[in-house]
Amino acid sequence: AGFGAGLGLALASSAFIGGSFVLKKKGLLRLCGRARAGQGGHAYLREWLWWAGLLCMGVGEAANFAAYAFAPATLVTPLGALSVLVSAVLSSIFLNEQLNVHGKIGCILSILGSTVMVIHAPQEEEVSSLESMAEKLKDPGFIVFALCVLVSSLLLIFVAGPRYGQSNVLVYVLVCSAIGSLSVSCVKGLGIALKELFSGKPVLKEPLGWVLLVCLVICISVQINYLNKALDIFNTSVVTPIYYVLFTTAVMTCSAILFKEWQHMVLDNIIGSISGFLTIVSGIFLLHAFRDMPFTPSLLPLFLQPGRAGPHPPWSSADRHQSCQHQPLLPSQDKGSQSAEEEEEE
Repeated sequence: AGFGAGLGLALASSAFIGGSFVLKKKGLLRLCGRARAGQGGHAYLREWLWWAGLLCMGVGEAANFAAYAFAPATLVTPLGALSVLVSAVLSSIFLNEQLNVHGKIGCILSILGSTVMVIHAPQEEEVSSLESMAEKLKDPGFIVFALCVLVSSLLLIFVAGPRYGQSNVLVYVLVCSAIGSLSVSCVKGLGIALKELFSGKPVLKEPLGWVLLVCLVICISVQINYLNKALDIFNTSVVTPIYYVLFTTAVMTCSAILFKEWQHMVLDNIIGSISGFLTIVSGIFLLHAFRDMPFTPSLLPLFLQPGRAGPHPPWSSADRHQSCQHQPLLPSQDKGSQSAEEEEEE
């Protein structure tokens, strides 16, 4: 029952989050000359569509929050690939963004890769109380990881952002993904605190719960701000899958360091998880690299093009006379000029 509840909440979360990208992008497009988010403006706060997208994202994140309470993070996080499919399909319908055959294949590959990752997902180490969560947060490996995330995020915001933020989609998306890995850890800790609160323990007196809540609010604020900038500058069908890949990688890395998820995995599960992740990356590459390439019938082989019953006979008289083997090596005018030069030499 717990696994089914976690799976259903994860699916609902993907649907709401995927739709929220489209609603927020629709609101950003209605600014009509006002200060856009890409230039540091906040005029989108007066657009009701943007608030509807934010509400959908809030519902999706709440469902995601509840899913982490019933299922491990290695199950919930890969299912975020469904939000890529939802966002890409809705963007092609409501935003007139191109979704060609390569993009559709990329979405399918992302879903298949996520399925493989779920099947071979590592089991996280059990954390049942705030005391055990506090011990894990004191681990030197996690402290080093958190410091690296904070330093790299500050460099991206203050150094790379002003220079490359308008031309490179990875700048702002990397900030969202790196900070998002810390927000998931805060969500797991708050979920444990809520369980203890409902069981009657004096959780409100524990300072760790309040620290996690403040950190979660800060992380979500940073994510929303820089995700809006990325959506305002680049297409939704580009931002969403790249954000998914980087966010999933960051969360899996953080969970592996914090909860020691990969410590007791067997070889086939390790190979399956890596293969599933590489399948997702391949799908994201198809969706991103060929997004502007129009797929027309002329790109198909001759025998698949409409209006062609079959290839021409290879040894017909017309083809034999037009064959490259029987064509002159030089054009007629070049041949005439060559003969004139020979006459002059004689």
